Amino acid sequence: MNETNEIKYKPIGVIHSPFKEPKGTPIQPTAAIGVEGIVEVFPEHAEGLKDLEGFSHIILLYHFHLSGKPSLKVKPFLDEQEHGVFATRAPSRPNPIGFSVVRLLAVEGNKLYVQDLDIVDRTPLLDIKPYVPEFDAREVEKVGWLEKNLKKLPSSKDDGRFVNLKD
Repeated sequence: MNETNEIKYKPIGVIHSPFKEPKGTPIQPTAAIGVEGIVEVFPEHAEGLKDLEGFSHIILLYHFHLSGKPSLKVKPFLDEQEHGVFATRAPSRPNPIGFSVVRLLAVEGNKLYVQDLDIVDRTPLLDIKPYVPEFDAREVEKVGWLEKNLKKLPSSKDDGRFVNLKD
């Protein structure tokens, strides 16, 4: 595969949340404690939900469908300084893929009832994976530029800076 090859994904569902636009949306699940939503998996993929109810948390991978033009340098929500996009979780990236670890409350048919949701309503869902601390949690020694800014997280919300302004 060379760099000119294109990779295409089709959504497997859609995420429903109380946030109708990016502005005002929490910027991480830990800043969205208690926010509930529904992940609707398209019927042709519902069979893949078998046994998911045995997990308390899941990883949602999704497409930042409202993000603006990609940029390799961004001013993230938690800082006033510009950083390389790959040192941030900003949505305006070359491949606008987001992920969130959310609490799974219930599985009913093709619907997942979730909590701690930091995602804009009608966001296309790309994949779901179970969150397993033994696989996913790591002891870390450093968190880069974020170390001095993590205290801002609980009160930080999307201010609209990465929204697609073409529409």
